[in-house]
Amino acid sequence: MDIGIVGLPNVGKSTLFNALTKMSAAAENYPFCTIDPNIGVVPVEDPRLQRLAEIVHPKLITPTAIRFVDIAGLVAGAHKGEGLGNKFLSHIREVDAILHVLRCFEDTQVVHVSADVDPVRDAETIETELILADLATVAKRLDTIAKKSKTTNPELKPETDLLERLQRYLSDGKLANRFETASREEAEAVDGLRLLTSKPMIYAANLKEGNLKNAEAHLAALRRAADFKGYGLLPIAARFEHELNALEDADRRMFMTEAGIESGGLPRLVSACYSLLKLVTFFTAGEKEARAWTVREGTAAPKAAGKIHTDIEKGFVRAEICGYEELDTLGSYAKVREAGKMRIEGRDYVIRDGDVCYFRFTP
Repeated sequence: MDIGIVGLPNVGKSTLFNALTKMSAAAENYPFCTIDPNIGVVPVEDPRLQRLAEIVHPKLITPTAIRFVDIAGLVAGAHKGEGLGNKFLSHIREVDAILHVLRCFEDTQVVHVSADVDPVRDAETIETELILADLATVAKRLDTIAKKSKTTNPELKPETDLLERLQRYLSDGKLANRFETASREEAEAVDGLRLLTSKPMIYAANLKEGNLKNAEAHLAALRRAADFKGYGLLPIAARFEHELNALEDADRRMFMTEAGIESGGLPRLVSACYSLLKLVTFFTAGEKEARAWTVREGTAAPKAAGKIHTDIEKGFVRAEICGYEELDTLGSYAKVREAGKMRIEGRDYVIRDGDVCYFRFTP
């Protein structure tokens, strides 16, 4: 899962990236200190994986992971190339979801591209650029179809009608994630455009530790905007999280206990991403390796098997599956089988969160 961190310059993107990944990307008090995207891969902690390892004693334990991409700050006019905007927008196109960092704190020592702090306005600035970039994508496809239809392919008219309807929708300042399609074919055609505003988004409301009361109005306004647009919202203090993660593990746990903090920002972000993207985790666990895998809700068993290797998907025969809870309670595969809890599932089975799977296939 790739998550792109975006926002205006100097809102705390790189600071949040450093907090989440425990890296040291440049985070300076001036615009465009990030040009090429910083990339950090973060393992997703899952206590279920550790419990499976206790049961099967594997040689290797491999958690699933999130890849964070710290993308340089966007500005008004990005779709026309302002502030290297075209380059930065292309980076956004490659990610699965967008983490939009919005400044919700006052600080005269930190330069803001506008005269005052207004996260809702800032969100609309970025989203306008994404919409304009999407309009350019739609226009380019319409132009391609127009050239083809004049020569050999009048059957492209249904796609033309769809794109013109989408073009009008985006021109009204609306986001593609709420665009309604009339059929699966239309939905697939829109998905194929890889529109920026169709990507799931989480607003990361960047707060300043010790000044939370002053951010209440900003948070309330952002929450209304996120709900209206179908986005998630995650309040987080990026600089505090970064300082917290700089501590040794024992010191960090002690500080969090004393401060009454149950968890850092990453677990909350992971939970928000899984919910927004409708992701589930399944496991494979044997002597060689215990591993967590992430797929979208509704993924059929062969497609899930393809996450492990494409040959398994192509030669899929069946899946032997038990639930994590059953294996946790009974303590071994043998006892799961004795209890009649090991299921044989075919090609139409949809993977559930917590499934422990063994895929049978023909090479």
